[in-house]
Amino acid sequence: MKNPFSVPWKRLAAEFRTRVFRADFGLYLVKCLVGASICYGLYLLFPGVQFSWSIVSVLLVLAPDFHDSVKLALDRIKANLTGAAIGLIAFLVRPPDVWSLGTSILVTILVCTFFQLGNATRTALAALVIVLIQEKERNDWNLGLQRMIAVVAGSLVALILTFSFRAVLDAMKKGRSPAPSDGNEKGGSE
Repeated sequence: MKNPFSVPWKRLAAEFRTRVFRADFGLYLVKCLVGASICYGLYLLFPGVQFSWSIVSVLLVLAPDFHDSVKLALDRIKANLTGAAIGLIAFLVRPPDVWSLGTSILVTILVCTFFQLGNATRTALAALVIVLIQEKERNDWNLGLQRMIAVVAGSLVALILTFSFRAVLDAMKKGRSPAPSDGNEKGGSE
């Protein structure tokens, strides 16, 4: 009988090499680093706002697969906004406890199911927890609002990066630079 916990190391190593040395994987790594850096910059520029959560948000929204990256990003942004909004509403209705958390989880899953967000529901649940659960000594609606703003900011950064990097990848696949010059610009000396 074969051990179900044995790891096919050679196959894993071969698949790893194949994936890591693809251009779109390298762009995904760069996209994550740029997104996290931008959100970290927001965190440093606005120390009074909880922009540290925008880093979590941007990394949740970015997708490694460029095939459907725009659709995935948009679905994850919808999910992020859904979870953050439900978290803020729940926070305003009742102080966070196991009942408000449980109810908010159920509502988030139902809303995401209604909007057919599929796997992006997990992103919504993460945003819900980010906004709803806070340190006990500082339960304040303002913190919930700040966290919602951070989630939205991270989502917007991810959306901009997704469109920008999609253009770069498309240009790479066509064998040209992202801003092509056909040599027919007007206004120059001839």
